[in-house]
Amino acid sequence: MLLGISSNIGYSLIRNRMACIGGLLVLVLVGMALFAPFLSEVGLLENPLEQHSLGLNEDGLPRAPGSTFRLGTDNLGRDVLSRVIFGARISLTVGIVAMLTAVFIGVSIGATAGYFGGWINTLLMRCTDVMMTIPGLLLAIAFAGLMDGRIVHLHPDSLEWHSLDIPLKRGLITIFLVIGIVSWTWIARVIRGQVLSLRSREFVDSARALGCSHFRIILRHIMPNILPTIIVLASLSTANTVLLDAGLSYLGVGVPPPSPSWGTMIAEGQAYFIVSPHMTIVPGIAIILTVVGFNLLGQGMQEVLDPYAKGKR
Repeated sequence: MLLGISSNIGYSLIRNRMACIGGLLVLVLVGMALFAPFLSEVGLLENPLEQHSLGLNEDGLPRAPGSTFRLGTDNLGRDVLSRVIFGARISLTVGIVAMLTAVFIGVSIGATAGYFGGWINTLLMRCTDVMMTIPGLLLAIAFAGLMDGRIVHLHPDSLEWHSLDIPLKRGLITIFLVIGIVSWTWIARVIRGQVLSLRSREFVDSARALGCSHFRIILRHIMPNILPTIIVLASLSTANTVLLDAGLSYLGVGVPPPSPSWGTMIAEGQAYFIVSPHMTIVPGIAIILTVVGFNLLGQGMQEVLDPYAKGKR
């Protein structure tokens, strides 16, 4: 039965134009990110960190797209095509892992608030409202700005034997956490609404009557019913986390250089936009295609998994 349902969903996704276009874009981007090291090893891609001796013209400016460097070079003579493809590894990794972080936090808070209700719901939703009043990019900049290598002491000075000193350094893991922490609020509100409509259903009342624990009811009876919503939210959230990562990198508080991040590439190319617009346009197009791909995939899955979505459009 489950196999039949899965095949019907897969067939519906294939027939959905938005899901197909979005899925194709995402598949191409993921493929480039996965095979970038292999393409570099066989000589089809240049080293994204290598500064080529012929990477700058006679005037010391980046070379325009041509036969030697297909998408041109940057201000340090590095191949733009290689940096964009290797940058997909960073942007997709940050976007997907940060999305998983945001979905975990949002689903946990939303499901808890919706299921228990009462003062728990009020407390969690007011905290969510407070988080939503702060612009996500501004909050992420504040968190990322703290990652400057300082040491955080998590114990009183009188307890020297209980040393819990954590260095705050900016890197991939901290960027995952920063973006995930500021991206969960809207997911929590959507999941809360879904759980509120399910907690009074007959199958939940039956599970309570059988003596099932709250955790078991949420995990075994409610979660499977909101799984399609979670999948759609995950796809849409990935587009938001990729954008947020690009914004942080553009402002200089994202993944530290020399990693080829798309936002950093745009920031580096801004000063050369008149003479070498490819430095800004190429990574900008990569960001647009990534965001459009995940958004189209998410909207297509919403139409397939939610039978009322298409009628509401």
